[in-house]
Amino acid sequence: MSVAAPASPGPVRNTHGPRLQRRLLGIWTCAVFAFLYVPILLLIIFSFNSSKLNTGWEGFTFAWYGRLLQNEELLKAFANSMIVASAATVLATLLGTSGAWMLYRYRFPFQRTIGLLIFIPMVIPEVLMGASLLTEFVHFLNMPLGYMTLIIAHTTFCFPFVLVAVQARLHGLDPFLEEAALDLGATPFQAFLKVIVPYLMPAIIAGALMSFTLSLDEYIVSVFTSGPWSQTLPLKVYGMVKVGLNPELNALSAIFIAATIILVLCSQFLTRRKSS
Repeated sequence: MSVAAPASPGPVRNTHGPRLQRRLLGIWTCAVFAFLYVPILLLIIFSFNSSKLNTGWEGFTFAWYGRLLQNEELLKAFANSMIVASAATVLATLLGTSGAWMLYRYRFPFQRTIGLLIFIPMVIPEVLMGASLLTEFVHFLNMPLGYMTLIIAHTTFCFPFVLVAVQARLHGLDPFLEEAALDLGATPFQAFLKVIVPYLMPAIIAGALMSFTLSLDEYIVSVFTSGPWSQTLPLKVYGMVKVGLNPELNALSAIFIAATIILVLCSQFLTRRKSS
């Protein structure tokens, strides 16, 4: 009578390797987030510090926020930034959305070349863009530097970001949506406004918020294209930092961080609502 040999055990899985990899990945992720966000957290904390030097914690205060609201130069620079950023965002959104739709909907000579030229402002060094725009405004167009030149310059480098976002959304567009609207009696313009634009709205909102953020934060191009009465907030802040650390800038930065978080949350809410 033969006795069956015991079944050989299967291959032993080594779980220590994947577990170690997960731990290392977690440590690396925590280190990256700490490197990025700890300085921001310290900046917010020191905006409530009563010390002018920010070298040590002396006490809790809201005084710097009060002084910030009384600083007429900073408030004027902030108003200039809001005017320029709002106008540039509206123009960039209109140009980017219409440009993406025309590149998607129509076929014309040198279409790929034109599409490539549109993306150049996204990759060209800002120093070159600022210098070239300054040359164009002063020597060719004979325009005085001020709000108009700032708005044109900011729109130039903002609208490609809107175009990219809208183009990505258009790749998933069902071509029969426009045909169905036309079959139901809509004109091409009505079909675009009532069918295509609602479908593209998440990308339009994302591109508009990106344009507003880029314009509000822009420094290098603004140096070349701003006038004496159109100084934006980044230019003013940089001038103050060169003189010395100012606790009012910590308060200003904390307000901007809070506003950015609110804008991101609103963008996520609107995007999900339009997508659902």
